[in-house]
Amino acid sequence: MSNKTILVVDDSSSLRTAVRIALTGAGFDVVEAEDGKQGLSKLDGRKYHLVISDVNMPNLDGFGFVSSMKQLPAYKYTPVVMLTTETGEDKKERGKAAGAKAWIIKPFLPPQLLNVVSKLVMP
Repeated sequence: MSNKTILVVDDSSSLRTAVRIALTGAGFDVVEAEDGKQGLSKLDGRKYHLVISDVNMPNLDGFGFVSSMKQLPAYKYTPVVMLTTETGEDKKERGKAAGAKAWIIKPFLPPQLLNVVSKLVMP
């Protein structure tokens, strides 16, 4: 059986590295994108079991990325976690409206991230 694949979209390379280390350590495959625009280019028919996206990014922010992703039939039901420094309820509501299933505040702890991931990625 192949590993589950997670797409990580964040403009911080150090954050993507931290997320990748946590996820690969738990047995996931990780594909990275540095902004929403690049994230959309990775939605090329590959199966993703989960998408983790930042909110504040250049070119296309997390809300725009998730909204666009949810328009694609192949990714309409792919769960999304927003990983962000944003704590405002209004932002959380926008994320939910765009299609996000969970919200993790940075800085995060790997066990916290893996706990959320394990709830959203079906075994």
